[in-house]
Amino acid sequence: MKLGPLLTGLRELEVALAEEYRTTGERHTADHDVHHQCQSFALQCERHAEALDPHAARYGENEGAVWSMLFESPLRLAAAADGLVLLRDLQALLLAAEEASITWVIAGQAALAARDAQLLDTVTECHTETELQVKWLTTRIKVGAPQALVVGR
Repeated sequence: MKLGPLLTGLRELEVALAEEYRTTGERHTADHDVHHQCQSFALQCERHAEALDPHAARYGENEGAVWSMLFESPLRLAAAADGLVLLRDLQALLLAAEEASITWVIAGQAALAARDAQLLDTVTECHTETELQVKWLTTRIKVGAPQALVVGR
């Protein structure tokens, strides 16, 4: 079974996403909704990582190298004018959140196949929250793109 490495990789994704949310929130303290929402999402991601711990421990870490290739895409940030930096930061967060989201889907399918109701409950709760993060980020990008690209804020 390769659930252990999958869950460990997903945990690492959530930890990295939490850190990226914190960094982005700190970089945009003047934009209060972005700052506070990023801090909230960081805490959510940390809870997701903690929720995975008992499941990852149960399934072990065998064959980790096979799954580790899936989790090597680092987040990259570009530097430009304030509005463009925010837009790029939100885009990077969205891509990372989407990666976490699809990995939750994979974990859910694995939980179903393993008939592991506890893991499925964890996956369902955490994936729902990750989907809300994706929706918020998408909305924030839609609001920020015209300002950054047309208005020039």
